[in-house]
Amino acid sequence: MPYIDDELQNRWFDFGGDALINTNRHIRLTSNRQSQQGYLWSRLPLTASNFEIEFEFNVEGQSGHLYGDGMAMWLTKQRSTPGPVFGSVDQFEGLGVFFDTYDNERAHRHTFPYISAMLGDGIKSYQNDKDGRPTELAGCESNFRAKSFPTKARLTYYKNNYLQFDMIWREEDEWSECFKVDDVQLPEQIYLGFTAHTGEVTDNHDIVGVTTKTLIAKAKEAKPVQPSVSSKKSSGGFFSFLLKLLVAGALVGVLFVAYRMYDNNNRMKNF
Repeated sequence: MPYIDDELQNRWFDFGGDALINTNRHIRLTSNRQSQQGYLWSRLPLTASNFEIEFEFNVEGQSGHLYGDGMAMWLTKQRSTPGPVFGSVDQFEGLGVFFDTYDNERAHRHTFPYISAMLGDGIKSYQNDKDGRPTELAGCESNFRAKSFPTKARLTYYKNNYLQFDMIWREEDEWSECFKVDDVQLPEQIYLGFTAHTGEVTDNHDIVGVTTKTLIAKAKEAKPVQPSVSSKKSSGGFFSFLLKLLVAGALVGVLFVAYRMYDNNNRMKNF
């Protein structure tokens, strides 16, 4: 706050579309009206190799049980280009994190609202009708909508190490992990952006504050070593075979002894 200077601009961010500035409260990307798109994009690219982004946001409306469509956080080479993916362009290059409040496919095993991430290569397309399921990198259920306390999100990125996304939505000031993905590499010279979109269903999508900071590189975390399933199977199969062989040998021995005793008894009777 207050988000803009005397010339109604911001030194670090551009905003546009249907976005509205309330200098005492928030940047409203979309209002509770149909067919709106709004954006907030950094003017300068992120150049740090390791960084953390934390932002406070608010999603709410007066639509009862039907609301949407949602908002997105972007770390992409493209910027300020409206499109069909939560208000931004499709076939992007970089990372999109989607705060989806409306279930389009009606066939998911998870509930909504739902947070999902996609790593775009400039070719892959986000499928709105499937809520991005075919290209989902990671995700989590998160009922972040219409909370009585500030909802926040935090993205932590260590180049060639891992990407982690945390949320405050269950209790005030209580962070919980949404997802963590190893070996994620983002493009160079990416822009930070926030967009939102409404269709037939609506919501207010607000950005309250954004902070970023550079992190010091950390050692790559060692992955837990998983025991080999195939070796277990082959080892178990060998010992099972050996046990069966011993049992079979013992059975043959018992039968042989019984036969000799039976044969000796017959000979003695004949004598």
